[in-house]
Amino acid sequence: MNDCVERFERLRAPLARHAYRMLGQYGDAEDVVQDAYLRWSEALSKTSIEDDNAFLRTTVTRLCLDRLRSAHARREVYVGPWLPEPVVSGDADTPEVSALLADDISFALLLALERLAPLERAAFLLHDVLDVPFGEIAHTLGRSEPAVRKLASRAREHVRDARRPSPGNREETLRLRDAFLTALTNDDAVALERLLTDDVVFTSDGGGKVPTAIVPVAGRDRVARLLVGLRRKGATFTHRIELVTLNGLPGFAIFSERALELTLALEIVNGRVAAMYAMRNPDKLRAVAAALAPQS
Repeated sequence: MNDCVERFERLRAPLARHAYRMLGQYGDAEDVVQDAYLRWSEALSKTSIEDDNAFLRTTVTRLCLDRLRSAHARREVYVGPWLPEPVVSGDADTPEVSALLADDISFALLLALERLAPLERAAFLLHDVLDVPFGEIAHTLGRSEPAVRKLASRAREHVRDARRPSPGNREETLRLRDAFLTALTNDDAVALERLLTDDVVFTSDGGGKVPTAIVPVAGRDRVARLLVGLRRKGATFTHRIELVTLNGLPGFAIFSERALELTLALEIVNGRVAAMYAMRNPDKLRAVAAALAPQS
């Protein structure tokens, strides 16, 4: 049994990342991976499995497809913009790991994937991200190889523009994040504007549970004024602000005395903030709150 667990644990992290890219919900991704483990261990008790990774990857993909089909109906009635559940990474991450996270599970990529049909998403992620051969993908999806090639090609066209240029080196990125926070806490809209691109977009997800903008806000002047207004409204409940990395992006976690109220991730392109992703939906803040909870 210990050997079985060790075999699985070596594969858990990449499986969880694949499930998260498929679903955009980290809690659901962890549930899927655990379900896949139970199915794998049951199969292992009855027969030998030649390739653990292929078996588990196929199982995770199929379980995610089942969830996506039911999630699609729920998201059709979702209040306001939908954003993926943010994932916080540790301070020990190297710049190389942070860069990988920014590209691998970026908000831009996950939002582009959200616009795909479930089978397109699966074909693209398996082939273009995980480098799985089309023959194996055809078996996983129950489609012919030419069909999955078309699925991946269509998906590729949709997500082609989702990966923005490199944000620059880590030191510059952190300096910009610090300047952004200083301008925001000083209610300095002019300073904020200098840090934003002309076409910057602010997207917030409250899930209909807390007040948020029900459409994304675009444009340097509008976004700067919105940020200052939100900061002033939130000043009464803001107890502390933590600097964090969210999906590989620099950002903030804002706490009241009672709970985590908001995360804000900054997508930086060519030395300016090009997009902001604000999460206020309490259901999607639980994992980040747990990750940032003080250690006893």
